[in-house]
Amino acid sequence: MVVGDVTTGTEVLVIGGGPGGYVAAIRSAQLGLDTTLVERDAYGGTCLNHGCIPSKALISASDIAHDARNAEELGIFAEPAVDIEAMTEWKDGVVSRLTRGVESLCKSAGVNLVEGTAEFIDEETVRVAHGGEGQGSETVAFEHAIVATGSRPIELPGFEFDGEYILSSREALALETVPDELLVVGAGYIGMELSTVFAKLGADVTVVEMLEDVLPGYEDDVAEVVRERAASLGIDFAFGEAASDWETLDDGRIRVATTDEDDDIAEYHADSCLVAVGREPVTDTLGLENVALEPDANGVLSTDEEARTDLDGVFAVGDVAGEPMLAHTAMAEGEVAAEVAAGEPATLDHQAIPAAVFTDPEIGTVGMTESEAEAAGFAPVVGEMPLRANGRALTLNEREGFVRVVADADTEFLLGAQIVGPEASQLVAEVGLGIELGARLEDVAGTIHTHPTLSEAVHEAATAARGEAIHTG
Repeated sequence: MVVGDVTTGTEVLVIGGGPGGYVAAIRSAQLGLDTTLVERDAYGGTCLNHGCIPSKALISASDIAHDARNAEELGIFAEPAVDIEAMTEWKDGVVSRLTRGVESLCKSAGVNLVEGTAEFIDEETVRVAHGGEGQGSETVAFEHAIVATGSRPIELPGFEFDGEYILSSREALALETVPDELLVVGAGYIGMELSTVFAKLGADVTVVEMLEDVLPGYEDDVAEVVRERAASLGIDFAFGEAASDWETLDDGRIRVATTDEDDDIAEYHADSCLVAVGREPVTDTLGLENVALEPDANGVLSTDEEARTDLDGVFAVGDVAGEPMLAHTAMAEGEVAAEVAAGEPATLDHQAIPAAVFTDPEIGTVGMTESEAEAAGFAPVVGEMPLRANGRALTLNEREGFVRVVADADTEFLLGAQIVGPEASQLVAEVGLGIELGARLEDVAGTIHTHPTLSEAVHEAATAARGEAIHTG
């Protein structure tokens, strides 16, 4: 039986239940606005279901297996048996628990949840299609709309995802077996994180990158630490090459061809190929042709500091609003959009947004690098603490990496930090808070840090920037 159209109305319509969307919906409801959240898949979006959370779960599990296998120096001798099925079941359980939690939070806040795909009819209404054929639809009128439809993996021409031979990150995270040989196209954060996972689980991994190093956009010495550690795990790299073609072989594997700038061809054999060359906003399903709202050539919706788009009453948050495509940025933007929709003053300052890469070792960055500070007109001063001089790092059997703090030489205001090492994703928050609060080097240097901890490296870097380092000479 076909269910007929139903017409409803809401003050705030949120399209997409990922980090930006569900936070925007909950905050809108907290502010007393009648709020409807439309989600076509699972609450929590890509981050919770197919990205941040499942990948970090597998990273944690693979770290345990690798550490147990390589603990002879600590007097521990073991060869762990890895049950991928059990590991996947645990990972999926973590995801399921958090997904249910997001749905529960929305309901508790009074958000009206609607399952389906939303498409603009005009500048005041959307049509929500429910499920498959015969499931019907409803028309929702709104006063404010917050677009939070997220992003999806970019497909290379000729390398369309099939879930068997050519994998997206989503499909790689759902593999039920570890491939003997894995080819990874792209050495950005997704490619490097998943390369590390599969290498630690026993796969022979080769990474092909068209640029000349891993992690484009990060400073050379940061990328170097990660690249060298990856190489020690047995990961091979082919730089300056772009994937051009592939075919299946009689033995069930695939052959992938690459070309370099001289058009020289190289070939790689593997069981599967993970394509991790970036992500693109999902805007093509929104019916934007029906309203005065046009994304740029990359699918990004332009927004201002209040998360407003060019269309009055319509906001965009998260990946659909462009870089930085980070879940915590989406959450912050979602709060801003909700508060502005409620008539509250709110803006987002991007200067203290941290970023993390969960490679081995981790990377954490926030604010400006030294060169960025110079380009912005500052006279930067830099302090650095190598982790080989940090007691807690050594007790964790970690020797590589560093903490670097950047500040303005004249005022000592904190400008940024680059951290590579264990728990870098956690450590960088201290500097982010400092930037947000307008802290100076003396504030960090004058704060007593617990011993022995990795956080002491942040303290030491701040003292080094002042020429007062105790432990680094």
